[in-house]
Amino acid sequence: MGKLVVTEFVSVDGVFEDPGGAEGYEHGGWTFEYDRGDDGNKFKLDELMEAEVHLLGRVTYEGFAAAWPTREGEFADRLNSDKKVVVSTTLTDPEWQNTTVISDDVLGQIAKLKADTGGVILVAGSGTLVATLVEHDLVDELRLMVFPTILGRGKRLFPAGIDRRKLRLVEARTVGPDGVQVNTYHRT
Repeated sequence: MGKLVVTEFVSVDGVFEDPGGAEGYEHGGWTFEYDRGDDGNKFKLDELMEAEVHLLGRVTYEGFAAAWPTREGEFADRLNSDKKVVVSTTLTDPEWQNTTVISDDVLGQIAKLKADTGGVILVAGSGTLVATLVEHDLVDELRLMVFPTILGRGKRLFPAGIDRRKLRLVEARTVGPDGVQVNTYHRT
C-alpha cells in the first residue's frame, strides 16, 4: 500500500500561493527571498528521490510541465522521468512524459493508486486536490516547509470548512541560515 505524502511551502500564516512566482500573485516568488541552505535543498531532493509517483492537480501540473522538461540536473531528470498522475476534468492529452490523467471517480482512482503503489505518492502544491485528500482522510503524511514570513493574504493551504484532523509531529528541524522550518506530521 502506497503512502500518500503532501509536501508544501507555506508562510507562517498558512499561505501557500505562488511560492515560485509564476502565477501572478502579488507576493509571488516569496520563497526565493529565503535561503533554505544545503539541508533544505537536500530535504527536497531526498523527498523527490523517495517518490514513486507524483500526484498533482491540474494547475500545479501545468506549471511543472511548463518549467521542468527544459531543465537539466538530478532533480529535473528524476521529476521528468517519474510517473505523474494528474487529477483534472479538463486536461485530456498531457504532453509531459509518463503522465496519466484521472478525470472521474477521483477518490476511487486514488484509492486504487495507493493500492497499486508500493512506495510514496508525493503531492506538491495542488491546493484543491489537497483539500479533497484531507477532507477524505487520505493523507498519510504532511511535510510543511514553513518560511518565516506573514503574507497576510492569499490562498491558504487549509481553507475554511475542512473538518478537524488530529496530527502527530514526528520531525521538526530548521534548515538554512534564514530559519526555514521543516515540520513532518503523521495523521493519528
